[in-house]
Amino acid sequence: MTQIMTYTKKQISVILKDYHWMLNSIKLLRESMAEAGEKIVRPYENSDMPKPKGSTSDPVYQEYIRREKRWKKIFEYEKKVRVIQERMHKITDDRELEVLHWLLEGKSFRWISLHMGLSHTHISRLRESIIEQMADTNVPNVTEVTN
Repeated sequence: MTQIMTYTKKQISVILKDYHWMLNSIKLLRESMAEAGEKIVRPYENSDMPKPKGSTSDPVYQEYIRREKRWKKIFEYEKKVRVIQERMHKITDDRELEVLHWLLEGKSFRWISLHMGLSHTHISRLRESIIEQMADTNVPNVTEVTN
């Protein structure tokens, strides 16, 4: 069974605003996490030994904890980015598609309005229409499938 994920206009608006930097962060974090000492923390991952309570002075274990938090942050960003990606097909108007494209590239309303030859207010209305369409859409979240 597939879960239906719904988001409010405000949530979509925030994710749309943050999309560009989150996507860049995902790329950078993945690269840095893949390059930096994965073999150092491996012994702690699948250890059958009891996990310590409270803090530990072991610097390798502390590094493992820090990296785990970064991986969780990557997954959180990926989930938010997918919210937009799974709803993009709902936008069919050419002007709205163009505005969406530039918003996802991190461009400002001013830049988009100059590029498209439209007023800042018109760009704002197009953005609101995009948000409305994405928020009203119940999109099956195929990444969270339950049996």
